[in-house]
Amino acid sequence: MKSFSESYKQAGVDVTAGYKAVELMKKHVARTMTEGAIGAIGGFGGLFELDLTGINKPVLCSGTDGVGTKLKIAFLMDKHDTVGIDCVAMCVNDIICCGAKPLVFLDYIACGKNYPEKIAEIVSGVAEGCVQAGCALSGGETAEMPGFYPVDEYDLAGFSVGVVDKDKILQPDSQKAGDVLIALPSSGVHSNGFSLVRKVFDVEHCDLKAPVAELQGKSLGETLLTPTKIYVKPVLALMKEVNVKSVAHITGGGFYENLPRSYPKTLAAKIDRSAVKVLPIFDYLAKVGNIPERDMFNTFNMGVGMTVCVDPADVDKALSILQENGEDAYVIGTLVESDEGVIIE
Repeated sequence: MKSFSESYKQAGVDVTAGYKAVELMKKHVARTMTEGAIGAIGGFGGLFELDLTGINKPVLCSGTDGVGTKLKIAFLMDKHDTVGIDCVAMCVNDIICCGAKPLVFLDYIACGKNYPEKIAEIVSGVAEGCVQAGCALSGGETAEMPGFYPVDEYDLAGFSVGVVDKDKILQPDSQKAGDVLIALPSSGVHSNGFSLVRKVFDVEHCDLKAPVAELQGKSLGETLLTPTKIYVKPVLALMKEVNVKSVAHITGGGFYENLPRSYPKTLAAKIDRSAVKVLPIFDYLAKVGNIPERDMFNTFNMGVGMTVCVDPADVDKALSILQENGEDAYVIGTLVESDEGVIIE
């Protein structure tokens, strides 16, 4: 007998919708099945067989995050196939800052009403993010919560687990004054600072689909929904050939909060402001919101989604490898002896 409860359905939870959503998402999950992934979705746990070849002292590294209020833009645009990429990116980009390779990802979707096609659309983005990161979507959960979320809204979060050899964990104290910071460009606002973004643009009352000259003719909604860039593959390729001393993921808190997390307190990042390739969305945001530049750099990535720190002797090789792997990387500054944390000039 198939599972069904009329009483539960009258309370707002339709279990059959959940089954349909699972069927619709299976083709997306199948795209993510990497070597090591075991079984199919639907079980009580996601299984993954570890290949520890070449890893002497395996250490698990995990990261978790959500998409935040960027989801409000997805609701307003009724576009749900990219926010899953954001969810994956926010987790796996953190993991590689330790030098770890992401292996598995699990998502959690909570919604007011389970519309199977919408859930499958969300998961299609999660799957795409996993493909970009080279990890398996080994499980997840969809929770229908009527009365807790509006029927047309949902929240999306997830977590990833990776592995790194203990001897290869990136150590901030390995850096010294004179080491060079290389910038990896962002794709846009990524998935941070959207409470300020929504306030500045009053997104609930503006035309998100109208072309904006300052955004090179793209609409504001399209620009804001640009998914977070996933840096896993190029950074892992770099680590194979260059001694990467640290990696910083530029998320909420911008330069001032995230860069100091990757080096000792006795050092500061001296950033060449003229070198920063600021994306049009940030110039437009600062203009419309009359936001001081210091606040912009303390809230957003400003066009730099990630930085890697290398010895001066390795800069040219690092840039070449990153560019071969699709990153338009460039030097953004150096480490100096200072307790100021970040110096932008």
